[in-house]
Amino acid sequence: MIYRIAFIAAALVPVPAPAQTPTAPAPARAVPAQVEVAVLARPVQRGEILSADDFVYEKRSPNMGRGAIEADAAKGLEAVRPLSPGSVVRVSDVITPRLVRRGEPVLIAYKVGALTITTQGRALASAGAGEPVRVVTTSTQRTLDGFVAGNGLVRILY
Repeated sequence: MIYRIAFIAAALVPVPAPAQTPTAPAPARAVPAQVEVAVLARPVQRGEILSADDFVYEKRSPNMGRGAIEADAAKGLEAVRPLSPGSVVRVSDVITPRLVRRGEPVLIAYKVGALTITTQGRALASAGAGEPVRVVTTSTQRTLDGFVAGNGLVRILY
């Protein structure tokens, strides 16, 4: 009972707030109004290889520039989808050029030492240089896994 009275009394007695020291306002950050961003100068179709001449620099808001790639970084990459003029190119819009395309004929090469066996085949997926790709031989209809070694060339490794 005594504890209950002490608790109620403590709740009813006003307690002064601790003294607060004045704090200086945080310094304002200078946010640039606009930044230079590389945008496309012409329409680009899916599968086209980009060059540095396809870009011009324009002033855009900082949010538009976030995630954009530079013209030099996009040079030699392939567009994944159609891109309109004036659009900002992002990393997800480009890939390494496809040297082997799905459904197209390929030359399959298997090399062991000085022995090289080649045959014709068909790619089951698209891939760029050094990327893995699955192919099917034309003569035996056997499916093989290999790596893209060049334009239309797949090397089988075992």
